[in-house]
Amino acid sequence: MEFRFTRWQPTRRAFLAGSSALLAAGQSRTSARYTERNLITKRVTLDTLRSSLLAREKWHPWPTAAERAPWEALPADARANLIAAGEKQLKGDWPVLPATVFLEYKRIGNRSNYEAIRTVRRARLLDLTLAECAEAKGRFLDQILNGLWATCEETYWGLPAHLSAQKAGFGLPDVTEPTVDLFAAETSAQIAWTVYLLEPALAKLSPMVLPRLYYEMDHRILTPNLERDDFSWMGTPRPGHPPASLNNWTPWICSNWLTTALIAERNPARRLQATYKILGCLDRWMNGYADDGGCDEGPGYWDKAGGALFDNLELLRSASNGALDFFNEPLVKEIGRYIYRAHIAGPYFTNFSDAPAKVTVSADMVYRFGKRIGDEKMVALGVWSEEVQHQGAPSGGSLGRELQALFDLAVLRAEKAGSPYERDVWFSGLQVMIARERENSTDGLYLAAEGGHNAKSHNHNDVGNFIVFANGKPALIDVGVETYSAKTFSAQRYDIWTMQSAFHNCPTIGGVMQKPGSQYAASEVTHEENDNLAQMAMNIEHAYPPEAGLKSWRRTFRFDRAKKEIEIADHYALSKATSDIMLTLMTPCQMVESAPGELTLQPAGIKISFDAKALHAVSEEIRIEDHHLASSWGDRLYRILLKCDQPPMEADWRLRIRALGT
Repeated sequence: MEFRFTRWQPTRRAFLAGSSALLAAGQSRTSARYTERNLITKRVTLDTLRSSLLAREKWHPWPTAAERAPWEALPADARANLIAAGEKQLKGDWPVLPATVFLEYKRIGNRSNYEAIRTVRRARLLDLTLAECAEAKGRFLDQILNGLWATCEETYWGLPAHLSAQKAGFGLPDVTEPTVDLFAAETSAQIAWTVYLLEPALAKLSPMVLPRLYYEMDHRILTPNLERDDFSWMGTPRPGHPPASLNNWTPWICSNWLTTALIAERNPARRLQATYKILGCLDRWMNGYADDGGCDEGPGYWDKAGGALFDNLELLRSASNGALDFFNEPLVKEIGRYIYRAHIAGPYFTNFSDAPAKVTVSADMVYRFGKRIGDEKMVALGVWSEEVQHQGAPSGGSLGRELQALFDLAVLRAEKAGSPYERDVWFSGLQVMIARERENSTDGLYLAAEGGHNAKSHNHNDVGNFIVFANGKPALIDVGVETYSAKTFSAQRYDIWTMQSAFHNCPTIGGVMQKPGSQYAASEVTHEENDNLAQMAMNIEHAYPPEAGLKSWRRTFRFDRAKKEIEIADHYALSKATSDIMLTLMTPCQMVESAPGELTLQPAGIKISFDAKALHAVSEEIRIEDHHLASSWGDRLYRILLKCDQPPMEADWRLRIRALGT
């Protein structure tokens, strides 16, 4: 295809900054590396679970609102913040969720408008609930009741984008077929925790409140999940079919389903059956992971993937008085460690696929995960996030996590942040290499490079892509993704510019880009590292369709720490002549061609050297109007094209990257 080097102006779309409501369905992990480990169910039978699981009335994970001493012992500023947040929510009507706004997803592909209203309602209820727990004077209860009743009156607790599980399909939801998506499950867990905290106070408001809440949780979540096996996120084995491909939906839904079952399922036999079924779902999700624990959805999704796994395992440990403890499993540890291994510097994380470049981690959850697996670097990341990203404000993202964060806050604040920056990381399952100049420091150069394939969860066509930072500043980047719309998870996904290899740091051959699919993959991938060198090599020929005319394209990433230099070496061979080859470099920096074959990028402060006889540089400004992208990169990006016109049938090209002043 032909590219015109003009200013790009994407359509403005609404985006809920930091909202988990933007994690999407329809993109799932390949099952190619599926390993039948069954780490949980090989240790836990139904009888084991029956003897281990505490009865509902005996499980007491957190103080209720009526137990005043622990709530009044919270740090004074945290209690004051909770009450102040609740006071802001006391006045005004609850926003409605019109049918016409729900229909916008089917009509015009917009999912943000409905999600925005829904998020306001859920956040308001959470703020009011925690304020009542902090103060316990009853002045928030009427509005809590309004919020709970309004939630019960919603036809569907999930999102318009997630109606594909209903037989009626997209449009308005069918109230006769309750299906369970991410946010239906999350809503149920929020109601369950609210009941756990405030049950006696809610009962005094009206004898009809609690029966309605228990009915809705059962009707919408507990019974469908127990009786149905056809929700794709369950990964139920099908005779004659390969193992199901699962993504963050599985642990995320399971953590909320488990919360609801433990708190709200009053039939002991059904409570036991639900918990055991959840264990099988979690096993099947973990079976799809490589032994290195790498999350192919990226660090922005780890919070609801590996982080949600932690939520599940922590609930099981708590509800069994420690009898069901899986934190010593090596894979569980590796899944946890991924989040700090993907940390670059400050708010920046290695963000291949749909994940954003800037991530705010759930500080307390990461801290406690690190404590459970005995990993001080993970503990340090949690402490760092509390100090730098949250500055004393608990941030769990859900009522269950908020409770944990509140009662850990004093301990977490007493810790000192470290520098959890690993010098070398190799995720063999993902084929991702990470390397920096020195351990525990953001000084100098940072390189992340990937091989892999183009059928990842939340996939972008980006085999052979790479990221470079200098002294903690972004230089060459993975752009990420715009605000989700109907198009994002449709057959037109790869019409979106951010998904295309031409807008990643990859080659384009005669206008031909990479294609999606597991067959479009890197081959002959090798990796090595030592004190002076980190190197990854691959053949990316098969990431491109036959019309690219490639015999081979060998790409090698070499990080020479002694020289403080990154080299990207490309050796290609063509099977047919082509008009041009372009090497894309995506950057938030302005380019200056300081000399033939030499570019400087500021403010990152790097110099890129190349053969000016073979390649010439063209810079294209991309205006960013999408709020999701702007939250990472501001109002503009640049695409640098190193272009070769009438390229030879075979050639060697080298890019050398150094920090200025070295």
